[in-house]
Amino acid sequence: MGDGLRTLRLVTNDESLQASARAAAAGLEGFEFQSARSVDDLLAKPPTPGDVILLDNALRSSNVYEACRNLAGKTRCRTFVVVESGNTTAESIAHFCGATGVLSRPLNGAALRRALDSSAAPRAPLPTASREKKAPPVFPESLFTTPNGDPDAGMREVLTDPDTGLFNFAYLKVKLDEEYKRAMRFGLPLSCVMLGFDGQASDMVLRELAGIFLVTSRDTDVLGRFDENSFLFLLPHTGPDGAQVMARRVQQMALEKELRDVVGDRLGISVGIAFCPHPKVTRREDLYARTRQAFLEAQSQGGAVVTGA
Repeated sequence: MGDGLRTLRLVTNDESLQASARAAAAGLEGFEFQSARSVDDLLAKPPTPGDVILLDNALRSSNVYEACRNLAGKTRCRTFVVVESGNTTAESIAHFCGATGVLSRPLNGAALRRALDSSAAPRAPLPTASREKKAPPVFPESLFTTPNGDPDAGMREVLTDPDTGLFNFAYLKVKLDEEYKRAMRFGLPLSCVMLGFDGQASDMVLRELAGIFLVTSRDTDVLGRFDENSFLFLLPHTGPDGAQVMARRVQQMALEKELRDVVGDRLGISVGIAFCPHPKVTRREDLYARTRQAFLEAQSQGGAVVTGA
């Protein structure tokens, strides 16, 4: 701010939380208070370095953790997620998604001051992967740590598959609902991709395959393990053509690496793709069902890429 003040910026639809945040900010020397009803509204007037962002965990306009990931690369501000008292899993997930920490509602000046004093600088943005740049084969260990830098095994267990380091099935279900709703609300393309192979693969081969997935993906893609020998990807802002490009790159890289299953047979990758908007997709269940159907058809063809018509 031109007058030397920093701004406490709250994103919420909850009037009572807004009132408690305003009162908490009043007790902080050098801060003023502003509120917004969505992250888009917040970014309409971009925060300046030194500001503090509070995101309501119950935000209706978007998923708060996805918002943390988006803000991590766009601001140089400390970001806190405001959660219900007693929520024991939120802090680990918030840190994983790039937030500085969590605060319990209702907010008060003393708790806010302690949080600011213990976080002298904003956390670094999450590392990203692109379709043109290589990424590590698993998520970096630094993402799964407490504010003190200690390993947080609980967060890894909650979010990821232990064999591949990709997201687990439980998290995939949450993201499928979230990404489908966002695509429908804003009329954006969304591709759902199921990839898999016949038979079984060793842990080493699974890790190699996970590395291929990360190299061919973007930071906005959601990559997860569906079951023992198949994976489910969500590709926001991507139509069927873009999904096919990614799928064929995965197939080609697996072929070049000569990946094989536990009995020594070549690991043939089958790929099924469905997408929305589509006249036959009116629910998230439709998107998944069409993806699964396309995948089974690809398997029946011996390792093809099939897109649902």
